[in-house]
Amino acid sequence: MFTGIVTAVGVVQEIRPVGGDFRIQIASGILQPGSGREGDSVSVAGVCLTMLQPEDTGFAADVSAETLDVTTLGLVKAGNRLNLELAMGLSDRLGGHLVTGHVDGVARLVKREPDGRAHRFDFELPEGLCKYVARKGSVCIDGVSLTVNSVAGKTFSVCLIPHTLDATTLGSLECGDPVNIEVDLIARYLEQLGVHG
Repeated sequence: MFTGIVTAVGVVQEIRPVGGDFRIQIASGILQPGSGREGDSVSVAGVCLTMLQPEDTGFAADVSAETLDVTTLGLVKAGNRLNLELAMGLSDRLGGHLVTGHVDGVARLVKREPDGRAHRFDFELPEGLCKYVARKGSVCIDGVSLTVNSVAGKTFSVCLIPHTLDATTLGSLECGDPVNIEVDLIARYLEQLGVHG
């Protein structure tokens, strides 16, 4: 489980095909001595992966064929920057919202404009996800917990403050870029339980 509060931005060092999927090597200062262990969960651009070969300078992770099909990780190349977050502990503060790292789909940035010192980003959702995104609700974009400002059809908007633009990869997004989307966990379960507004 994660919070959507990015703790580091890593850089892809290598992508190595292995038996139909691939292993990714990420350089990052996210790992202070003793903070990450083999087998720990780590959010990589919002995708929950299993940490392998952790070192102070980075780690590796295997990316399955299913993950390649339903997330943006199939598009990454060496040199790309990715948002990172270690899994939260039971005693950690929940600064964002409950995030599982189970991506629901890929959205695209359709508009970006200044809004004071912040920037307003408009994203277009894939079919089927619109009903889970609500005004003033939570959404996770490439591993970043954000509040939804408005919803109009298949499009929703968020406002990114200067800190978020600087501390995550979202500041470098351009129109047309794909992003991993995880909708609010509670919304998903309410539908499964048959609760309707």
